[in-house]
Amino acid sequence: MKMEYNKNKDSPGLCTEISEEGFFLTNILFAASECVPFVKTGGLADVVGALPKSLDSSRFDVRVIIPYYTCIPARYRNFFHYRHHFYMDFSDRQEHVGIMEYEFDGIKFYFVDNEYYFNGATPYGSDLKWDIERFTFFCKAVLAMMPVIGFHPDIIHCHDWQTGLIPVLMHSTFATHPFYQGVKSIMTIHNLRFQGVWDIKTFQKNTSLPDYMFTPDKLEFKKDANMLKGGLVYADYITTVSETYAEEIKTAQYGEQLEGLLYARRASLRGIVNGIDYDVYNPQTDNKIFAQYGIDDVLAGKAENKRRLQEELGLPQDPHKMVIGIISRLTDQKGLNLLGAVFERFIDEHTQFVVIGTGDPGYENMFRYFAGRYPDRVSANICYNDALAHKLYAGADMMLVPSLFEPCGLTQLISLRYGSIPLVRETGGLKDTVQPYNEFELTGTGFTFGPFHSEDFLHAVNYAKSVFFNYRENWDAMVRRGMEQDFSWGSSALQYQGMYEWLLGK
Repeated sequence: MKMEYNKNKDSPGLCTEISEEGFFLTNILFAASECVPFVKTGGLADVVGALPKSLDSSRFDVRVIIPYYTCIPARYRNFFHYRHHFYMDFSDRQEHVGIMEYEFDGIKFYFVDNEYYFNGATPYGSDLKWDIERFTFFCKAVLAMMPVIGFHPDIIHCHDWQTGLIPVLMHSTFATHPFYQGVKSIMTIHNLRFQGVWDIKTFQKNTSLPDYMFTPDKLEFKKDANMLKGGLVYADYITTVSETYAEEIKTAQYGEQLEGLLYARRASLRGIVNGIDYDVYNPQTDNKIFAQYGIDDVLAGKAENKRRLQEELGLPQDPHKMVIGIISRLTDQKGLNLLGAVFERFIDEHTQFVVIGTGDPGYENMFRYFAGRYPDRVSANICYNDALAHKLYAGADMMLVPSLFEPCGLTQLISLRYGSIPLVRETGGLKDTVQPYNEFELTGTGFTFGPFHSEDFLHAVNYAKSVFFNYRENWDAMVRRGMEQDFSWGSSALQYQGMYEWLLGK
């Protein structure tokens, strides 16, 4: 790459990278609240960390901006570089905006530094009003700092409600700024349930937006204001993380009271399924599992991982037991009430069950109870332990994802990669990525069920068990079919690249 002045830009003094072939790169800025490896609470961080490095660097200059949380591990923070700082009007005062910079895996990352807003042990707090104020500040700071550092994005790709005000501010506070003339915005919904809703008065104080922007066709939402809705109204394009979820959210069942808006914007809405990082999740090279394996030696590799997993968790080391796992946030969304309703019939003498996750105390205590009642069959790990999660993916025979709704889901993708058969509900990305087993044609990569009902769930589990115990050759063939699937970021990245260029008229 080399630096030249891009005279086609609206800000002609800015330097822009061009490729060796002489083409100007398309500049993409990812704005998000979290990103691996710096901070993660869910799948959003995986996407923001993996997608930029999967895009074609000869055509796209992709950079990422997140808050400079004090909880980012020191092994990264100690190598961040100070770039600049300034003071910005926010609410009724001037707030410090520091700019830190770091390059990782070939991607340049920026971090918005303000200790008042981003100090703490976790990226999010228990006070939604405070989080809304923090991320309102973040949205404005993102737009204020781009001219300072001289990176001129062609597209700002915003992720989830925490960045929802960026498209709003681009059409209001920053609308007349020459720097942002012609800049496009994309709003990606990772989970529509979380929207950033609070009273209008608070939003007016924090944003200084005029009254006319708090109307039902803009930010107003049931007499309050809604950050995500603002992004959906003002963004040039909207994406979500699977094709099925893009259709579901236009209906009352899944639309979280925004289905009317999403239906109205259906021509500017599409789903692109997430991928997973095949460098991180690779049973042939994964140092976190007990024994590495590939598709050619998957049966022996999984048998050894299963034995060692049983040993580590204090379960009887029996290769004939079926090990079923869940790795999940323990919430209603994940369909755990279905499992709880039938658990006494689910956990027979041929089955071992392992759960890893934290969440609602009721579900945490439910799994602790079952582990106490069936100590030789149930291992309840009420925590998130990444190394143990890798071991479970490698050692389990089947992984459960019985979600009420699931925008995309990563568990089923990782399970397929490690040869653990997924059992999922037919919703969102689960439906798009798991092909149901067909015993007549001997096709499919997993087991599915439709109605969100405990008996339908149990029927799917029992059917999977019957194949596992009675038709093992068919099961083993399905394991291999799953491992042959490609859910790396390559295919999804091509779709994003096409969307970016289409949006810019290239």
